[in-house]
Amino acid sequence: IIELSTLTGACMISLGSAMAGLWTDYDGLATKLQSAASSTGDKVWRMPMAKEYKDQIKSKIADLRNLGTVRYGGAIHAALFLQEFVSKDKPFAHIDMAGPVWSNKIGATGYGAKLVTEWVCSESRK
Repeated sequence: IIELSTLTGACMISLGSAMAGLWTDYDGLATKLQSAASSTGDKVWRMPMAKEYKDQIKSKIADLRNLGTVRYGGAIHAALFLQEFVSKDKPFAHIDMAGPVWSNKIGATGYGAKLVTEWVCSESRK
């Protein structure tokens, strides 16, 4: 399962507006997505799925918080939050496209459409 979104915009703090962040615990999936991104020109950088931050998305009144209890690590909190909605036995990747999905010059960029298409096509060639 791959998912492209942005929940917080925090990824732009570390990667700016030209590159998306990639979070996954699955090295093989990360490699395939990075290869697809390289083929299409969609820039992506793998980020840590830091389990030690997981306590920061616990909530006293809800199942989970979509923001951490501290200001720092917001993009990691978002990835950990999204991972909670996927079965533990399914490979999962979150691509935070907050930066490259929008350009002040042209508007919406369509970021990720080519990347996902290339990844799906490469999986079907197996």
